[in-house]
Amino acid sequence: MNENKGNLKALLPIAVFLVLYIGGGIALGSFYTLPTVFVFLVALMVAFLQNKRLSFNEKIHVIAQGLADDNIITMCLVFLAAGAFSGIVKAAGGADSTVYLALNFLPAQFAVAGLFLIGCFISLAMGTSVGTITVLMPFAVGISNTTGFDLVLCIAACASGAMFGDNLSMISDTTIAAVRTQGCQMKDKFKMNFLIVLPAAIITTILFFILTPSGNAGAMDVPPVSLAMVVQVLPYLLVLVGALFGINIFLLLGFGVVASAIVGIATGQFVFADIFGHMFSGIEGMYDITVISIIVCCIGSLMKEAGGFQALINFVRSKVKSKKGAQAGIAALVSAVDVATANNTISIVMTGSLAKEISDEYEIDPRRTASLLDIFSSVVQGLLPYGAQLLYAAAGATALLSGGAAVSSMEIVPYMFYPMLMAVSAIVFIIIGKDKVKK
Repeated sequence: MNENKGNLKALLPIAVFLVLYIGGGIALGSFYTLPTVFVFLVALMVAFLQNKRLSFNEKIHVIAQGLADDNIITMCLVFLAAGAFSGIVKAAGGADSTVYLALNFLPAQFAVAGLFLIGCFISLAMGTSVGTITVLMPFAVGISNTTGFDLVLCIAACASGAMFGDNLSMISDTTIAAVRTQGCQMKDKFKMNFLIVLPAAIITTILFFILTPSGNAGAMDVPPVSLAMVVQVLPYLLVLVGALFGINIFLLLGFGVVASAIVGIATGQFVFADIFGHMFSGIEGMYDITVISIIVCCIGSLMKEAGGFQALINFVRSKVKSKKGAQAGIAALVSAVDVATANNTISIVMTGSLAKEISDEYEIDPRRTASLLDIFSSVVQGLLPYGAQLLYAAAGATALLSGGAAVSSMEIVPYMFYPMLMAVSAIVFIIIGKDKVKK
């Protein structure tokens, strides 16, 4: 492989996936008919057929190295831990009681906008979008069931809030990657980044409020607050408080599982012998997304080795002609790589050094470059139907539904207002913002 030139043909697996997934969903009239795992397996097969300079065994080694990435391993383990928590806390009655308790004090028309704002705060504290979605998804399903508001809209509110902190949190891996590659201070990047995305967050809150008027809430039959209800809510409250204090997501979910088991037994929801069955039912619901995450990593590793990402980098760099063009180029570069990898942290790491070169050449403030990298990678990540965030949001909601109902990640995309508005805010910032390099 000539890594300097790159190879645009190496990106063919992504094109194959998009054509099959989106085209198949439209042709068949449903995104459930064609299993997502199957479509990704076809894309993986295409990736294996490319780059004939490597043998099959050598390609296996390439994807094994990609799978060894800390972010991939952590993400898969979070999915399984989240599944165990979702399964047992639902069985303990926590989901319904949490919603009932909230609606006793919160008018229905504020519920969805409130989900978004709570997601913003939790993700800011936790630094993980998937972890935030894990904590809030039962709230989204419960509020939808109780108020009659569109389930997908409630899910999107949680996922949008999760992307707020994923982009801004001091302990987010994307923030750390962005500031390290650009050589700026975390607090300085935060200040600039926050001012860029604040208008998007405000408008998103207003939109969710407008789209959920009280007249559409239906007749709510909410039971009064009781001692049993308060006790069943405790696992959620403990997890939420822990999230706000930035406790490790694994410790948090493990503690939530133990607390849910105790509450479930104490309130007579199940007996000790049922604990592991409820945990397993939740874990089982996470199988698809875990497998998909592994396959996506495999595809990305093979495309990178074949020169696909290098081709993107070279193309964007060749189009940079001015300071504003350089900023737009950095935004386009990290966005394109995120489309290919479906991982915003990896996309920042892969493009960070080139973004640094471009920003130095055109004298762009490192804080601005770091912000653009983080913002646009999060924009794309929050809109990808095959990204971990929306896949988990769909899978997490589906696991909590009854009667065989399901949610597709593709359905959530049109309601992801925050990533869309974040892109608009950042583009306006590039066009009209003044860049004074901080020495």
